[in-house]
Amino acid sequence: AAGAVGAGSVPPAAEAGAGAVSKKDIAVLEAVTVGLLVQLRPVLDGTARRAERRLTQTVMERKREMAEEITGGLREIKVREGDETDSDEEEEIYNPKNLPLGWDGKPIPVWLYKLHGLNQYFTCEICGGESYRGARAYEKHFAEAKHCHGMKCLGIPNSRHFHGVTKIADAKALWAKLRLKQEAEAGGGRGRG
Repeated sequence: AAGAVGAGSVPPAAEAGAGAVSKKDIAVLEAVTVGLLVQLRPVLDGTARRAERRLTQTVMERKREMAEEITGGLREIKVREGDETDSDEEEEIYNPKNLPLGWDGKPIPVWLYKLHGLNQYFTCEICGGESYRGARAYEKHFAEAKHCHGMKCLGIPNSRHFHGVTKIADAKALWAKLRLKQEAEAGGGRGRG
């Protein structure tokens, strides 16, 4: 087994000097190198991808990734020990402020929540006490079927005059005022002719 080439050993001809290396020895070294390269190819590719990704990341993203790697290792240990239930189940999202969920299923940022006014609730008595989160949803609801139905049940047409009116008493008072005004205009126009 003196002539066997293993990991870390050098062929006997290579020890004698550079001029004494045969083509066979070179081929053996080449085969060992190619074999090691094949085994290390996934590691090399992963390292290259990670280096490219690191170049495009901010400092905060790098810190978050490092923290995930650290906690990810602990989580894998727990899974192996059987402390955690099936990994097929979705994780419960931490949402202490009850923020609405975004397109990705995670809570939207607080600054965006406040920017859109989602921290304000508007209640419409005409819609049966329905609450609307944010000014946009509140403004949009005046054209929706529920509000139109509520106005129709009160015997009031849902016109632009009633946009922004959410109390039943206010809507009835405004409707009475508009009818008086319409009757006065209609009565004043007949008497002049």
